[in-house]
Amino acid sequence: MSLIGEERKDYILNTLNLEGKIRTSDLVDHLKVSSETIRRYMEELEEQNKLKRVYGGAVKINLTREEPSHFKREVIHADEKRKIGRAAASLVEDNDVIFIDDGSTTQQLIHYLHNKKNITVLTISAPVMYLLVDYQNKGLFSGDIYFIGGKVNAKHSRVSGSLAEKMVEHFFADKAFLSIDGIMLEKGISTFDAERGQLVRQMMSHAKQSIIMSDHSKIGSVQFYKISDVKDVDIIVSDVQAPVEWNIYLEEKDVSWIHAL
Repeated sequence: MSLIGEERKDYILNTLNLEGKIRTSDLVDHLKVSSETIRRYMEELEEQNKLKRVYGGAVKINLTREEPSHFKREVIHADEKRKIGRAAASLVEDNDVIFIDDGSTTQQLIHYLHNKKNITVLTISAPVMYLLVDYQNKGLFSGDIYFIGGKVNAKHSRVSGSLAEKMVEHFFADKAFLSIDGIMLEKGISTFDAERGQLVRQMMSHAKQSIIMSDHSKIGSVQFYKISDVKDVDIIVSDVQAPVEWNIYLEEKDVSWIHAL
């Protein structure tokens, strides 16, 4: 494959990552090559398990329809998640009340709160609670910790359900730091688990600011349950810059994007 051919294939994959699907006719117009050439590129990419061909084009391949366990999530994109946690922690101010969602990315936030004063944390995540308790016992965290009660999901070490939603109703926070499983402009932010999605939506409605913490693998993906539209989010913290095609929308909807370095 020539260099120009590899560049064209990269364009196809980048477009799929942003939009989730692509039409052969659009690629013919943009790349100025024949439909036979586009089909050949798609066949090669499908053989590499990088996309799935459908009538008239291709869609982004989704290798999993099930949320990985908390243990598995901890080791996926670990370096990127640490950068995101550090950048998100810079948004926390002294005396803040914050929701911290379940997630291996949001959990990284805890490691960078030791210089913050009088922080109140409300969480649905057992690992987040245990980490805060450990830091507090070591004198590295001096704030208050509230564990949101509800139905326990052992695989993911979190709580959810109607009891948890009811408890969230009693609190108002300055910021909600949230985890997602997919984000697309036209599809919004989404998650594998409907119960957790409803609880995340509840936290968003009870916080002055909603802050998404997401690594690059979630961009261009859509999962089972829609949490909200992208415009309902205040800040997105990621290990990559916002897709260029999203910039106008984000600016119009006043959604800030922080590139964690």
